[in-house]
Amino acid sequence: MLIRVGAQANFFPRRTDRDREDFRDAYFYQPSPKLLTLKHRLLFSATSVLFCLLSLKLLAQKQPHEAPSPKIVNIVNFIRLLEPRDAAITEDVLYQTVVKQVEVMKKYHLGGTFLLQYDALIDPRYQKLLKALPRNSFEIGAWWEIPQPQVEKAGLKWRGRYPWDWRANIGFSTGYTPGEREKLIDVYMADFKKIFGYYPKSIASWFIDSYSLDYMYRKYHIVASANCKDQYGTDGYTLWGGYWNQAYYPSKINSYMPAQHAQNQIPVPIFRMLGSDPIRQYDNGLGTARQGVVTLEPVYKFGGGDSVWVNWFLKSFTEDKALGFNYTQAGQENSFTWDAMAKGFEIQMPLIARLRDEQKITLETMEQSGLWFKKKYKVTPPTSFTVSKDIEGSDLKTAWFNSRFYRINMLWENGNLRIRDIHLFNENFPSVYTRQVATSNECTFFTLPVVDSYIWSKPNEIGGLRLKAVIDGKEVLVQGGNPVFTNKTAASMHISWPLTSVKGTLEVDMDERQIKMWLVSDKPVDWYFDMATAAGVKLPYTNIGRKQIKCKFEGMSYAFKAVKGSFGKPVDGIIFRLKPEGNVVWFDCASPL
Repeated sequence: MLIRVGAQANFFPRRTDRDREDFRDAYFYQPSPKLLTLKHRLLFSATSVLFCLLSLKLLAQKQPHEAPSPKIVNIVNFIRLLEPRDAAITEDVLYQTVVKQVEVMKKYHLGGTFLLQYDALIDPRYQKLLKALPRNSFEIGAWWEIPQPQVEKAGLKWRGRYPWDWRANIGFSTGYTPGEREKLIDVYMADFKKIFGYYPKSIASWFIDSYSLDYMYRKYHIVASANCKDQYGTDGYTLWGGYWNQAYYPSKINSYMPAQHAQNQIPVPIFRMLGSDPIRQYDNGLGTARQGVVTLEPVYKFGGGDSVWVNWFLKSFTEDKALGFNYTQAGQENSFTWDAMAKGFEIQMPLIARLRDEQKITLETMEQSGLWFKKKYKVTPPTSFTVSKDIEGSDLKTAWFNSRFYRINMLWENGNLRIRDIHLFNENFPSVYTRQVATSNECTFFTLPVVDSYIWSKPNEIGGLRLKAVIDGKEVLVQGGNPVFTNKTAASMHISWPLTSVKGTLEVDMDERQIKMWLVSDKPVDWYFDMATAAGVKLPYTNIGRKQIKCKFEGMSYAFKAVKGSFGKPVDGIIFRLKPEGNVVWFDCASPL
């Protein structure tokens, strides 16, 4: 008997029955039975049985490799006809910007999505330019800001200062009644179909109210939407506490709030735009009324216009762990002009093309991504975005985890752990804009805060939940090394953080409903989390009980519950302390539902 020893476990799971027969014939020599003694026959039979049993066991074993997480990129450029904020930005400048975007994308054989505001939709130059693009790689959709021609064609009175006015109560669907929104949608859809021969499948904006989104889905069967990244006060628009990246199915009564149940969601995935820096965007502008911007947008010098940042961001995006899938949007609105975006655009496009060719990303149109999401997920999935190595010169690391029930962000800084953010999601939390009309030039969308290190901090008083311990009789911030991120299952992630203050590790499990943390050490450790905020900030807590914190925000009552562990208030300056129970802290983030 001749057996060639090799990586049989790697062969069999991928082979057909015919392959297995060829493999057996090639790797086994079976002598004639006449040449075998009874002893040899028994030995051969026993060995064959053992080998078969081993092979069956290997075949049955679940492979240790994690399921692949697609890294999806949409190149989305949206188009306005005019720019009233700057006289130097003429209609021709805006048009030539789109011409250059098309030119560069074609140069690198990149497809993408162009979204048209209504005034650009009805302009013959844009019609001719975009109709010439191959439909198998380019998508034409709608950018949902409302200009004067669309309003007047719908039989409504224009209230703007200019033919396009970016204020929330004029230039967006939130500025109109539900009946008026239907008319505006019908006008756009009729003209789009007249021009292109079909209805758009993707419609995006900085924000779209849930009434409009649901109407677009029910009547015109859109399959994808997108809204602005999380931001506070930027351009007068606040979207804060939501599903941080990737995509979610919105509640029927709040387009910013992920729904928990299929019957209460609009079945159109909303992708988060602009490619936020997962470390720096959150704290940017801390202590001011408006956040700055650190994103993949090509116009920003520290961000999408900087080759070092772009290479770091896309390296982390493609190589760091992501649960389910990861997503980012490249591209830029034409209002910024080609001169401002050219450097960043020409940095990003060849890099995206290379990553596509190396099969490190999946480049799709918004419609393709929407169809994929709808086929794969019946409700909003759990996802993560992690960074294991920051840009050169920094040792920060982070993990964002989102599900249909909550989001959490952890930041490792100076060897310490701070939980920067926890927001809960509740599909019953209504948005005022679903039925009512915006009355000011600003717009706000929120979810339900439990920890908010941006709003509840000042530059010299940084809030959050910090991991501490009593070591040798002294309270210290727990120090550690580099956290290790893994996808435990297709729907849960694990973090293992090796500690240096004590000999051991902090272990964290997160799935769509709960967060569990425990400390593994060869000796007992008195550890806990302390919550601190800046002095004088308004907090949602109405009662800090032993097993839950009761909260109220924007009229909604909710609770943050500890299945294991207990809340308390030990000393002044600490909002609450969370102590483990049986060495475990266990949050239930889905119990209200």
